[in-house]
Amino acid sequence: MSGSRSYDTVAFDVRDNATMLFFARTTPEGDIDDYLLLMRTIDEDFDSSTYIEINEKQFGGHNLIRSSELVGNTLTLHLHEPAAELDGAEQIVLTWADTRENGDSIEAGAFRVLGDTMTGGSA
Repeated sequence: MSGSRSYDTVAFDVRDNATMLFFARTTPEGDIDDYLLLMRTIDEDFDSSTYIEINEKQFGGHNLIRSSELVGNTLTLHLHEPAAELDGAEQIVLTWADTRENGDSIEAGAFRVLGDTMTGGSA
């Protein structure tokens, strides 16, 4: 089972102990209608953990994403286990508007957020 999500905006950010890719679908007025946040945290006492937050519902952990693949403006996240938070989805397929700004954010952030889970794809 797959969960597909489409967005018009992608942003990359780095905070104290986290790197983030933020995907948003906005209204014509500029309000956020739907979002997905991919966040990788690194704590000095623990290994890195990956979290996914969708519209204020968060799930994640050390073994959340088995592998990921980036092809054009599509990112597929293959999960270790079906996500109850996504009605049992085993993968999440993200697409976004093909703009220069979004491409820059993906280029800057995909490998930094997803790290060694990136197993395939092309840019």
